[in-house]
Amino acid sequence: METELNTVKEEIICFHCGDVCPDEQIKTGDKYFCCSGCRTVYEILNENNLCNYYTLDSAPGLKQNTPVSKNKFEYLDDEKIISKLLDYSDGNFSKVTFILPQMHCSSCVWLLELLYKFSSGVTDSKVNFLKKEIYISFKKQEVSLRQVVELLTSIGYEPEINYENIKDKTKRADDKSIYYKIGIAGFVFANIMLLSFPEYLSLNPSDKQLKQFFSYVNVALSLPVLFYCSSGYFISAFQGIRKKIINIDFPLSLGITALYLRSLYEIFINSSPGYLDSFAGLLFLLLLGKLFQNKTYDTLNFERDYKSYFPISVTKIKNGLEKVIPLSDLAKGDRIVVRNNELIPADSILFSGQGNIDYSFVTGESDITIKTCGETVYAGGKHLGQAIELEVIKEVSQSYLTQLWNNNYPKMEERGITSLVNTASKYFTISILVIASLSFIYWAGININTAVNAFTSVLIIACPCAFAMSTPFTLGSTLRIFGKNKFYLKNIFVIELLAAVNAFVFDKTGTITQSGNSNVEYSGGVLSEYEKSLVKSIVKNSTHPLSVKINNYMAEVKNESVLNYKEFPGKGIEGLVDDRLIKIGSDKFVGVNETADEGKIGVKKSSKVFVKIDDEIKGHFAICNDYRNGLSEVISSLKKKYKLFLLSGDNNDEMEQLSGIFPAASELYFNQSPSDKLNFIKKLQSGGNRVLMIGDGLNDAGALLQSDVGISISENVSNFSPACDAILDAGSFKKLSVFIEFAKTSLTIIKVSFAVSFLYNLAGLVVAVQGMLSPLFAAVLMPLSSVSVVVFATVSTNYTAKRKGLI
Repeated sequence: METELNTVKEEIICFHCGDVCPDEQIKTGDKYFCCSGCRTVYEILNENNLCNYYTLDSAPGLKQNTPVSKNKFEYLDDEKIISKLLDYSDGNFSKVTFILPQMHCSSCVWLLELLYKFSSGVTDSKVNFLKKEIYISFKKQEVSLRQVVELLTSIGYEPEINYENIKDKTKRADDKSIYYKIGIAGFVFANIMLLSFPEYLSLNPSDKQLKQFFSYVNVALSLPVLFYCSSGYFISAFQGIRKKIINIDFPLSLGITALYLRSLYEIFINSSPGYLDSFAGLLFLLLLGKLFQNKTYDTLNFERDYKSYFPISVTKIKNGLEKVIPLSDLAKGDRIVVRNNELIPADSILFSGQGNIDYSFVTGESDITIKTCGETVYAGGKHLGQAIELEVIKEVSQSYLTQLWNNNYPKMEERGITSLVNTASKYFTISILVIASLSFIYWAGININTAVNAFTSVLIIACPCAFAMSTPFTLGSTLRIFGKNKFYLKNIFVIELLAAVNAFVFDKTGTITQSGNSNVEYSGGVLSEYEKSLVKSIVKNSTHPLSVKINNYMAEVKNESVLNYKEFPGKGIEGLVDDRLIKIGSDKFVGVNETADEGKIGVKKSSKVFVKIDDEIKGHFAICNDYRNGLSEVISSLKKKYKLFLLSGDNNDEMEQLSGIFPAASELYFNQSPSDKLNFIKKLQSGGNRVLMIGDGLNDAGALLQSDVGISISENVSNFSPACDAILDAGSFKKLSVFIEFAKTSLTIIKVSFAVSFLYNLAGLVVAVQGMLSPLFAAVLMPLSSVSVVVFATVSTNYTAKRKGLI
């Protein structure tokens, strides 16, 4: 068997981390290690058949010099600390998020997402490489939080846990290193310039030894710039090469290296001053540009907090009265009401009623967890059953709720313009390397100084930063503008999906109709006050738009407690009140044959909700729907460019009215069950259509999930549907067509920004290859070009939004 021992100059290299081994004493088989810690990690991986870790990258591990103390994580046995660190726990299943600063390559991601191989108690682990975060799900009965942390530490990824983490897990310290690097580079740049003044003024000092001494001092001054200030570029380039990727820092690293080596050659071989002032100035300006870009990014930052990201509202109880408040106003200690199918917005204590909590949104498991008074109910669970009262014990968590919404998002892949820009940036970088090399070869036979200048300038001026930045800034600005108009998208990928749709499918009740207590009439046997309280008690637990209207219509009626409450999507609701079985819903649901008047001209058009108490049909509520303001305008603006469809679970009583709103080419379907809606979306997609479905998220969750873009209407209720890609506030419904056009315009702006960036880089290349552009001037232009393209994209996006009335 061929040995896997790697040597450099006869030095023994650690198989795990790649450091030089002090001796040959620590080994396993034919593999050598620099310390017992590295060997331990290898043995753990080997025991769990995970040595493929070493095939993804050469020596990808981290040095394990310090053994883990048995008592180091003893504090994680404290229940108070555990409760603050955990995102979720139901006594058996728990979720936690950790920051892992050591995460640095694809091998790390591969290994960390296989934690379940090390412990059967760990059920899942997902990595966010950019944020250096890991989301771990584990069974509390099989493995403790302390053991999870010890496991991570044992394989070289000790979580970043400190007082600030425990106090506020989402708060992280700012990275100050760029300021230190700018300070050092600026100091060195200024001093090298000071020592080079005789050269600038073309003075010839009589003492050539003094002149050479100053050159050596400049070399010494430049070392911190080379090894510290430019380290970020070299590390990034090296990590990219290890992953077989040529990133945008690679050409910059080559340019920096070429300029520095050329300066050393001039100083030590030709006894000339070299270009160390240009070298230090180059790094100083590159770092300033990087800071400028970061600050611009922060200023234009499109990251949203939950106050604008999660538009759902909550029903708060104060002094015995219910009041709907925005989620952002929810505070610790507030008493709230959660009805059937509503989401638990924050960790709470169950105060009244029995909770039937579906944590599938959190855990992926659809089992119902029963909660009784005094027990903790965690954010992200969906309540099924009669209304319950809760007392909030923890503030709403931005990161947790947004993470849940984006978890396992099947549509979150690179597509369209995002893929195009990233691919173009990659090949553009390769092309620049070729052009820079050819420029050097051409000029080397004429003038070596010009050759170095051309090579370095080409690598710097043609950096594709602007390509890479224009897309996230434009889409991010679009996301922010949508949010200000109460149209909340899950992520930037949805914008591209919006721009690609060619078919719109509308739900009816709660989507194109609006809530309110007007136009509700009761027909049938007279209901006594007692029977009214039975009906009110049932509808109060439902968030369906028709139930809400009936509840508002019976606002003065008292309600009683409900047992065995059930809701049947697309059919109706039922429950026991005072041992009486109450069923409320469609004619078929309660057992009525209601077909005689359907579709007749002159018959009053309405949605009918039937009432059955025990075995007696009492009558029905006739609800004349009010269509949303702007519905006709929205349909009129969409009908010229898109295919329009209507799916309704109600009967066809409103066919005549809706036919006057929707164009003749539209297809209107009634009496559609949730499964019918889902199958209809699949049929459209099989015909090559990109489908946008807009519904209320109650009876159409499956259709929303299946559609290319699923939009849930939100109207003063917290029936947020995890299946949707976007949430549209009911008040912004009339802007729907404007949102779609704006999404398309945003993609056009990206393409224009891309073209501007390309032309700018091309112009810079033409000048640079002729040796007429100094590296120092290129270093000034490169960040300015990136920022200018970002500003252009952002300003264009905002200008367009203003023209469309969105800001």
